[in-house]
Amino acid sequence: MASPPPSDFSASSSSSSGSSSSKRPIDPVLRNALRYTVSPKEYELLHQYLISRSSAVQRRTPKPRRYEAIVKSSNEDSVASVRASLRVLVTTYTGLKAWEAISKRFFEKEQTRGASPAKASGPRNANLRVSASFSLILLFHRLLFRFLLRLRASLLESSARPFRQRNPRIALALTSRYTPAIGASLAGFFLAVSPSSQLRLSIAIYAFTRALEFAYNAAEEKGVWGKNGKPDWVGSWMIMPFACGQLLHAFVFDRDCFPESYGRFILKRSPEYIQQKPAGFPTGKKWPATFDIVDGLAEISRLHWPPFTSPILFPTAKTPLPASLTTLTTITSTAHPAITATSCALLHPHDPSCTRTYLKYHLTAFPSTARFFTLIYGVFALLNYRAFLTSPSKTLNALAARILRISLFVTAAIGSAWGSICLFATYLPRHTLATQRWFLGGFVAGLWAFVARRGERANFLYSARLSVDCLWKVGVKRGWWRKGRGGDVLVFVASLALVGSVYEGVPGAVRGGAVRKAVGVLRGEGWVDRAATVGGVEDGQEDAGEGMDLGDLGRERERESGKEGEQERE
Repeated sequence: MASPPPSDFSASSSSSSGSSSSKRPIDPVLRNALRYTVSPKEYELLHQYLISRSSAVQRRTPKPRRYEAIVKSSNEDSVASVRASLRVLVTTYTGLKAWEAISKRFFEKEQTRGASPAKASGPRNANLRVSASFSLILLFHRLLFRFLLRLRASLLESSARPFRQRNPRIALALTSRYTPAIGASLAGFFLAVSPSSQLRLSIAIYAFTRALEFAYNAAEEKGVWGKNGKPDWVGSWMIMPFACGQLLHAFVFDRDCFPESYGRFILKRSPEYIQQKPAGFPTGKKWPATFDIVDGLAEISRLHWPPFTSPILFPTAKTPLPASLTTLTTITSTAHPAITATSCALLHPHDPSCTRTYLKYHLTAFPSTARFFTLIYGVFALLNYRAFLTSPSKTLNALAARILRISLFVTAAIGSAWGSICLFATYLPRHTLATQRWFLGGFVAGLWAFVARRGERANFLYSARLSVDCLWKVGVKRGWWRKGRGGDVLVFVASLALVGSVYEGVPGAVRGGAVRKAVGVLRGEGWVDRAATVGGVEDGQEDAGEGMDLGDLGRERERESGKEGEQERE
């Protein structure tokens, strides 16, 4: 009796079985599904650690070489791009849905209290649109970058010399080393698929600020500061005076445009200036809320800082406060008789000395601020435990110094912002910079960033992004500029082009190994850090992707075309 023919996916090592298995046709739908789902390398790892552990599964699945032959195609680069974009789509959508479920579970009461049901529901299919936007940006950025890179390499060939001679300007544009990066940035227009919301605006602002940061780094590496180098006092801390000035002004006059979390952080660390309800205050009377005090300060500014009439010294006075400030009489009615400014009576009613209040604020606020940053920076320091194990004393000293610097900066900045109100009310005429002095006070407060100028660039840029976002909303609210449709998308595209150009010209200017590798993934070059490469290829990443090979080919052709151009001119 004849034995049955061997199975297509048999685990036998005989050559006849392997030949039979390799010749068996594969369903085209299954082949495409496999091709766009798992790459050959990933399948090899999956087979090694999972499939090979089950003999039943192993008999029904192809071996890695057989799988590679099945999914192999001439357009493997495009397939890999589609595969990556699909994974971004699924991962992002899953993450957004999970965050939505967590938010509804733990923050449902706060959302219901803070917004109407129509606003809380958000745009229809918002999570899917956001995920599709990210997925399409990745897909078309890779496709455009690879196409323009190959086009550039082709135009730099000697056979394309007639075209370059007939069309010098077009050839110069298409053969520039920055053309693939700038052209691929057009994929950023797919950000418009995402609904026009705060998330999209935040993405555009983040990309814009990071692009400017990388461009500044590139200028530094190119020697913009000359032979002597950058002065010690120059740095990202210089952003803070302008950011703090704008944010403080918006906090007082345009609080609906001000970042809420930033405001809560400031108010929690203003113990001497925001008067809390006393313990024995009668329950029948209303004590002004925190934002009622801030609104009162805004009204005092609009009234050009009126003087304070003490109801203790002049009990018969009919209007110790203007009519628009009567809701604050609960605080000012017991103010010290020596106080002459209405703002001082509202901020520190029980102490007539502005200087003493300022010093008491520092003594009260600094310990809690230091504890807060000790907790935050201590958690991040645990991630760098290797440095602690190598040199514990040095690491602890550096961590303690950084906590002290940032705590001093934050405490002094908040205290100076409040203290400047008293300072200007004492030394400036009533009608001089009545409302603009808030920006000036925030500017003075931001100068304290000089204390923490080293190692806090991320925090300074975060404040700058909040300021840009707030300034944009204030401008739209006040009619300084119109809210153009798709303006944030245009900013994102321009930022993407600038980041790509900087990465192409000066890879080290894109600070952060993970950021550089993310840009490499976006371009289709693989998880490769170009700034750490030797000869254009990173150690252990020789087969990272065709993009690196095409880039080397383009640079080689560029050198050849330069020699040819010299010969033509001769």
